[in-house]
Amino acid sequence: MAGKAALAQMAAAEIGHYAVLRGQIGVRGGDAERAMAPFVAAIDAFHDSTRPTTWLEGLVKAYVGDGLAADFYREVAQLLDPDVRDLVLEVLADTGHADFAVREVRAAIASDPAVAGRLALWARRLVGEALTQSQRVIAERDGLAELIMAGTGDLAGVAALLKRITTAHSRRMQALGLST
Repeated sequence: MAGKAALAQMAAAEIGHYAVLRGQIGVRGGDAERAMAPFVAAIDAFHDSTRPTTWLEGLVKAYVGDGLAADFYREVAQLLDPDVRDLVLEVLADTGHADFAVREVRAAIASDPAVAGRLALWARRLVGEALTQSQRVIAERDGLAELIMAGTGDLAGVAALLKRITTAHSRRMQALGLST
């Protein structure tokens, strides 16, 4: 029950972030549904292809998936106007709600070390699918591609951005006890 309650608190924090973004998009004269619509298919594809089959896979997905998305958003935020960048960084601030996932996964590994290998493979699948969907979104959204190319300088800059995201993923894997 404690784990489920902690996961619910994590979801509640994310809903709070959504409410802040929705409000700020409205203040700027936009419509949140319309602004977010182009990204729904990629997010749905990620979730459809990475349905967890166990509680531990769900925790790894929540921790790793949220972290990967936040890393991507932080990278893009650095390329935005300061007021928008600050808003994005505000909603991405670590609430500490995901810490329970680390504790649960580490406890499961301590109890049965064999789960580490399976969960590490699962986390690799998550990062692969996240990168695939990120590339899809960038390819489908000319404005986003132009922003990233202009902000990073060239394809080498884009590669460096992706490297920073995968490096942060490696740190999360270590925190979970899933690094090899």
